Amino acid sequence: MEDALSKPPLFSGNFAFFFDLDGTLAEIKPHPDDVFIPENVLAKLSLLAKMNDSAVALISGRSIDELELLAKPYRFPLAGVHGAERRDMAGRTERMTLPDDVIQPLERELRAGLAPLTGVELEAKGMAFALHYRQAPQHEEAVFALAKSLVERYPQLAMQPGKCVVEIKPSGIHKGAAIDAFLQTPPFLGRKPVFLGDDLTDENGFKTVNKLDGISIKVGAGATQAKWRLADVKSVYQWLEQLVDHQQQEQRALTNRRDGYESLSRSI
Repeated sequence: MEDALSKPPLFSGNFAFFFDLDGTLAEIKPHPDDVFIPENVLAKLSLLAKMNDSAVALISGRSIDELELLAKPYRFPLAGVHGAERRDMAGRTERMTLPDDVIQPLERELRAGLAPLTGVELEAKGMAFALHYRQAPQHEEAVFALAKSLVERYPQLAMQPGKCVVEIKPSGIHKGAAIDAFLQTPPFLGRKPVFLGDDLTDENGFKTVNKLDGISIKVGAGATQAKWRLADVKSVYQWLEQLVDHQQQEQRALTNRRDGYESLSRSI
């Protein structure tokens, strides 16, 4: 879809919420370790979860362990490494693994290939690798060439471009599949999905949500499959606050109507 997308509406009802992290719930920083979610934003997410039977999850290229730290002191269902690992509200965790005879030689070849590319950082995630070139954009072409050459030799792997990063991950793993997996289990089961993301890695999520007649929201500029758009991270914060306020008002109105009906019944 083109850039002329509207701001998403405010709504309440039987929805499940999925949020990307970097560039959506948190400003992108020069180094991934500098990223944080403001405390007031986490509190709003927690309120949103309480009003929607805990159907709020974080979905990111980061690991579950990183997501857990960034979400403290709150606890949400999590999908890490684009869905290669998932943890539900009860703490049950599922992880996809790759054999050592793939991971070990792949890491050796990556480190050797990146050695001459000063400023490019390799992040090993266990079942995936991220090649970060934010500090060395001049090496973008070389990073892509290295990743492509390795994926071509390992058919069980796929390449996922992102903002100043290229990831090598298990084939078939993406945020759309992670959203679909969450929707098969409580508290997400039977709910219409809402997904916010900012990057190429989120497009599969938008595609899945659109097929389910959900609400897909692109954060930032650029072509996208999403149906709605928010300008930047600050706009996400504003929309989230307005959404929580809207749902609180709807719940108060519903409670007042129910109390009024009960009072009328007793008087009759």
